[in-house]
Amino acid sequence: MRVMGLDYGQSTVGVAISDRMGLTAQPVETIRRNGENKLRRTYARLRELIGEYEVERIVVGLPKHMNGEIGDRAERSMEFAKELEQKVGLPVDLWDERMTTVAATQVLEEGGVRRENRKEYVDKLAASLILQGFLDFWEKNNGAGDDHSDR
Repeated sequence: MRVMGLDYGQSTVGVAISDRMGLTAQPVETIRRNGENKLRRTYARLRELIGEYEVERIVVGLPKHMNGEIGDRAERSMEFAKELEQKVGLPVDLWDERMTTVAATQVLEEGGVRRENRKEYVDKLAASLILQGFLDFWEKNNGAGDDHSDR
């Protein structure tokens, strides 16, 4: 099963794709848009990637607050996930993404990527961290259950 991972942000969507066996996540690209509600081209590009990679399931990062509460960003991610599911006709899971952008930035720093170049990579790397967490859980639990947003 091939899965797509998304890091939904205010003006970007980081995209990662799993291998065909659903074991590892690789960053693919960052989709940029002019504003948070400008999603037509984003959905079109996601449909292209879904077809190209034969994606069967999507996971969207859920940016909860550190105390586990749902804030404005998380609510927008939930709305995006719901609309995406309707537009592409695939199951969309939400995955707790606390600290993934921080972890992605740290990986880039440790890899020697210059600060001015990190913006190019951080969203798709965060998407791959979100996806890898989901894939690890999925494999461990043999795909049991559909609601992984609390993990």
